[in-house]
Order: sequence, then structure tokens, then C-alpha cells
Amino acid sequence: MSGRIPYGRQDINDADVAAVIETLQSDFLTQGPAVPRFEAAVAEYCGVRHALAVNSATSALHIACAALGLGPGDLLWTSSITFVASANCGRYLGADVDFVDIDPVTFNLCPERLEAKLKQAKVDGRLPKIVIPVHMAGQSCDMEAIAALSREFGFKIVEDASHAVGGKYKGTPVGRCEFSDITVFSFHPVKIITTAEGGMVTTNDDELAAKMALLRSHGITRAPDLMSKVPDGPWYYEQQGLGFNYRLTDLQAALGASQMARLDAFVAARHALAARYDALLSDIPVVTPYRRNDTYSAFHLYIIRVPDVAGSPNRKAVFDVMTAHNIGVNVHYIPVHTQPYWREHGHVDTHLPETEHYYREALTLPLYPNLTHDEQRYIVDTLRGALQR
Repeated sequence: MSGRIPYGRQDINDADVAAVIETLQSDFLTQGPAVPRFEAAVAEYCGVRHALAVNSATSALHIACAALGLGPGDLLWTSSITFVASANCGRYLGADVDFVDIDPVTFNLCPERLEAKLKQAKVDGRLPKIVIPVHMAGQSCDMEAIAALSREFGFKIVEDASHAVGGKYKGTPVGRCEFSDITVFSFHPVKIITTAEGGMVTTNDDELAAKMALLRSHGITRAPDLMSKVPDGPWYYEQQGLGFNYRLTDLQAALGASQMARLDAFVAARHALAARYDALLSDIPVVTPYRRNDTYSAFHLYIIRVPDVAGSPNRKAVFDVMTAHNIGVNVHYIPVHTQPYWREHGHVDTHLPETEHYYREALTLPLYPNLTHDEQRYIVDTLRGALQR
């Protein structure tokens, strides 16, 4: 097999290129008609009232938490099996962050462990203000169970669906916010669709949408109905709070809107490849991804577990063999609570048994829509050889 096989990559076609070129030749490169067009496409797809584009999912997490009023003295909980941004967004606002252990089968934040932690937190008088469930690898968390706990214990929910655009939970699109206040998407090149860099927040709450719209653009509005006085003229704008420059450009939005036309096809292709992996791996001693019956994963990642047992090659040995054969395997993720920054901020003694066990075994195999069957066979054959060493 010639050439390196990455763990993920974008799929750009002629229509995507044409959409970007059309925008380059237009009057708008930054905040023009492509941004609201992309937002409308995502809102319609998800069946949600509001979708607001930003320049990254990290920015989306930040403004989501800010709009919900997170600040110093507050507490945010999330999973430790995630990219660091899911936790960093709390620290940006001066809040404390803690972590909930995962379900060892789905790799998502575990509702049962969340409930136990909430009960103890209530006794201690230290309940979270926000919980961020992460839809790991594209499969939704059990949002109905988490929403029931939010009503009982009084926290807000931000779904980190960075992996999950195009996925479904109980038959409805991830991003509809049926069981959450806000959902966040990522459009990084290795995600399901791409805007090169970019993100999106969705919500059904008009007030939260208005707050996030201000926060993504310096706290400034030009909408006359939102202003504190009658505008001096058509040039007039007001800064009504302290915001950020988190805006998505028209170039990126044009690419995103074009990619939306193939979202369902991308996810279907990922499912077909995942099913083929399942079959090819059936005689190999690894654990393949579990699918809940009430979810339709976006399958951003195909994560196997290489059992950490005596006498067998460990994950590191397998990783090294695969890499030596030009296969871009990866590990998603190093538990956030073990990172030096988080150990310095209260997590030296944090112990999450399932999270830490998962990390010793997890290995991400390449998965993207244009991965070929020959490449997939090569990946599996190389894996088989690595496990027999």
C-alpha cells in the first residue's frame, strides 16, 4: 500500500470549490449572505429554532457557557474522554471543572455515575451549574436520562456534539436541543463536514440565541429593536456587553453550506465502512464499537479496544506497528484530568476507573468517506499481524 492512510480527512468536491470561488468573486468575504445561508441549512436540518456559526467549536463552547451565566465560583462537569476544549471552556470563565466517569461500552459520560456524583454533590452543597455531555465518536449520550437529572438537580446542559452532526438520538437529529439548552458542532477538516475551521451553536431559546449572537461579535449589535436608544443613523451600532471576535467568514460558510448537501451521504458512507470493519475484525481479539439501539451515530471515529491483558501485545505495541506501515492510527483521547494543567488545578487525586481503563486500550482506526476497501483490508491485515507478534 503506497502512501500514508490518515485517521481522518476532508472530502472536497467540485461543487465545494465552486461555492468558495463564487464567494471569492462576490462583494463579501467575511460577514455576507453565505453565513446566514449556512446557519439556515443547519437549523433546518436539525429542526431547531436558532443556529449561529462561529470560528471553532471551542469558541462555540465558550459562548454557550457564557450565555448560560457560568462564572467564578460556579462548577462545570464534563467527560474526561474528550478534547481539552470541553473542559477549558469552563476555565475561560473562571469556573471550576470536574469530571464524570464514562460508560465502558459507549465511551460516553455515564448517566448512572453522573447521578451518583450529583447525589453526593447535593449533600456537599456543590452542584454543577452546567454539565457538558460529549457525544464521543459521533454517538449521542443518553440525553433523556441526563435531562431528567438536570430537572432534578437544577443544572443546564450543553451537548458537545463536535463529533455528531448528522447523527440522531431517538429518531431526531442531534442538535435539535430536545434534551438540552444548547448544542455545539465542529467543522474541523477531520469532522463529518468541514468549513476548514469552524463551529456552530444551536438552541431553541430565543434569549440564549441573542446572547450568543452578541458574544460572537464583540458584544455589538446593529439591530434597531435591540438597541437602548433610537439609532443616530444607518451607521449606528451599540456594544452592549464584552464579546469576542468569533465570527465565521463567508468563505468558510460557503464551503459549509455546500458540504451540508452531502451530510447524509457522508454519514451513510461512514456507517457502511464501520459495518465492513465489524465484519473484517470479527475474528480478531479486539472490542469493536457498540451502537445503542436508540441512536444513529455520525461515526466520526471508529475506535477499537486492544485488551490490556498479560501475554498479548499492548496498545502501544500495536500503535507502533500500524504507524510503521503508514497507517495513521490515533488515540482519542488522553484523559483530560491527567493533563499537567488539570493536575495543577485540583485533579492530582482524581481517579476515574473506566476512563483510565479505556485510555490504556483505545485505538482509533482510519475512517472517512473515501477510504477504499483495499485500504480498509490493508489496515485490518496489518492489525491482525500486529496482534500476533
